[in-house]
Amino acid sequence: MTTIDSTVFTTETMTVPGGSETILRGGRDLFPLLPAAFHGIQRIGVLGWGPQGRAQALNLRDSLAGTGITVSVGLRAGSTSADDARANGFTEEDGTLGELLSVAAASDLVILLIADAALAAQHETIFQALKPGATIGLSHGFLLGHLQATGQDFPPGHPVIAVCPKGMGDSVRRLYQQGATVNGAGINASIAVHADPDGHATDRALAWSVALGSPYTFATTLSSEYRSDIVGERAILLGAVHGLVEALYRYFRLEGADPITAYERSTEAVTGPIARTISAAGLPAVRAALSGADQDLFDRAYSATYQPARDLVAEIYDEVAEGTELRSVILAESRLATRPMTAIAGSEMWSHSAEVHARRGATTTIDPVTAGLFVATMTAQVDEFAARGHVWSEIVNESIIEAVDSLLPYMHARDVAYMVDNCSRTARLGTRRWGPRFQAAYEQLALPALANPADPKAIESFLHNPVHEALAVAAELRPSVDISVT
Repeated sequence: MTTIDSTVFTTETMTVPGGSETILRGGRDLFPLLPAAFHGIQRIGVLGWGPQGRAQALNLRDSLAGTGITVSVGLRAGSTSADDARANGFTEEDGTLGELLSVAAASDLVILLIADAALAAQHETIFQALKPGATIGLSHGFLLGHLQATGQDFPPGHPVIAVCPKGMGDSVRRLYQQGATVNGAGINASIAVHADPDGHATDRALAWSVALGSPYTFATTLSSEYRSDIVGERAILLGAVHGLVEALYRYFRLEGADPITAYERSTEAVTGPIARTISAAGLPAVRAALSGADQDLFDRAYSATYQPARDLVAEIYDEVAEGTELRSVILAESRLATRPMTAIAGSEMWSHSAEVHARRGATTTIDPVTAGLFVATMTAQVDEFAARGHVWSEIVNESIIEAVDSLLPYMHARDVAYMVDNCSRTARLGTRRWGPRFQAAYEQLALPALANPADPKAIESFLHNPVHEALAVAAELRPSVDISVT
């Protein structure tokens, strides 16, 4: 499904390069429509209390207050998350907190937000517990990829829908709370309807997205969602960013910069002024902010980086589509039970994070080398997704908006390495696998080629890329609030 037909909500047509897309503009003014859109749903069970589970359970509960629809949280017996769920108002006494399978069995919409590998291992047991006709809800298509790879399917007779916020759980909750004063503030989301036996799946998915606070909701397929999401994590959202700043820090140190300056020119430049410029004015604005020799250096860095980055994104995409990347996540589950992942912030650069943060001023300059490498990598992901047939809303959200409006602000507040180690296990594993590949590409291919002249065709292609039009249209739906990260 890549169009939206709703019997409850009024959708809009958004003009994008080469055609149009149907989207739903969100906002708290739509909350009175939620009971009708959640057709037949009296109890929503959120299974899991990770960042997404916590954020979604709280947002859903707050949005549905007074409607008669109950939101409950299901956790495995003995879960260490139970105390935090209780502290946030979910309790056994009022039936809003319970054992995972019991909550699943009692719910009309069961939202599966436990870890990917755990869901791959436990889905059959959860499916067996469902009441007849209960709607299965996902916020990631990983399970579909696993089912397809193992010759399985979702149980017949159950609607299967997905609502996939384009940001991490903390962003989903924080921006929703900011939306109490700015109508529509939140994280964009995609929806997918994988099975619709009763004809109400689309409206339920839209209601779920609106209740999470999504400023705008677009349609995709479950298969496209997990491919773009998992590839994006390994590329511009996390893996490539970590490889990029590690490579650039070493490069600037070898060029004679002191550690603080090297950190500022690499990490600070990406998470600060580059991210803010893209968020406010788009990709070409980064180049336009430079002039003379700096703009020429940006062009040379872009020209040297685009093709190596594009090749890596294509390789990741192939491994995700074929199932190799998903299998690596599942295989890691048993290994990590006895050999947990070590922290990724082991290199010398991260020891300077606190000092750099303490001396921050009002502005940080855009380093042309850093900007060229980063923008080239982001554009390479955009172009690969476009070549693979993804819709423009998915492309700009998974490659640009999620980066600059959700992840990079947190990286600016905490640092890149911290954020890599505080995201989902699937993302952490992917960053460890592909981040070093990006780092090697930058160090061995892109940075040594900086002495070469810029490629005029590459720069012309960048300046006239249709993504700029698509991002500008999406930006018109952006609420007038930036995420507040304290």
